[in-house]
Amino acid sequence: MVNILIAEDQTILREALTSLLNLEEDLNVVETVGTGQQVLDYHNNPSIDLYLLDIEMPHRNGLEVAKILKERKPSHKVVLLTTFSRSGYIEKAIELGVDGYLLKDEPIEQLIQSIRRVLNGEKVVSSMLGDLIFSLERNPLNNREIEMLRRVKNGESTKDISKNCHLSLGTVRNYLSTAMQKLDTTTRHDALRIAEERGWI
Repeated sequence: MVNILIAEDQTILREALTSLLNLEEDLNVVETVGTGQQVLDYHNNPSIDLYLLDIEMPHRNGLEVAKILKERKPSHKVVLLTTFSRSGYIEKAIELGVDGYLLKDEPIEQLIQSIRRVLNGEKVVSSMLGDLIFSLERNPLNNREIEMLRRVKNGESTKDISKNCHLSLGTVRNYLSTAMQKLDTTTRHDALRIAEERGWI
């Protein structure tokens, strides 16, 4: 019997997945949670064989949780289940070494088959993402540029960023300017939009 933890913040979908997976004789959903932090609260539970994580969750998203799980115990089987086919998300998932990246649009039979393949040691990516995998656009932004754009997203001004990051105004402007150049935009808000659309921040 394979024990599964499902992390999904939409209650109806979480309950539907639980019911459908529990119909399988060899699969058993032992825990369901609605936030990323709740996943980490259960990570020491030795009975869990596989984590099925949504990417967009409150209190730590699925990518953050997957990173922590893989760092703490690389043998954890971690599958991301999402509506997002953004190249940035897929790139991060591959870098983190997750065992599966699946789309919610797929039939439940496909999900069940993919879970069994993961448990057999395979790495599984949704067949619907085949073409995208081979045309992944690498994130051109460095960590500082990503941080600056995230702070712009949070509504911080250049002066706020300078103060909170203990950087000079000129340094902050340089990071934002470089990010705009890399994304071929003329405003920081356009740079933020593009980075978000591609799953880079």
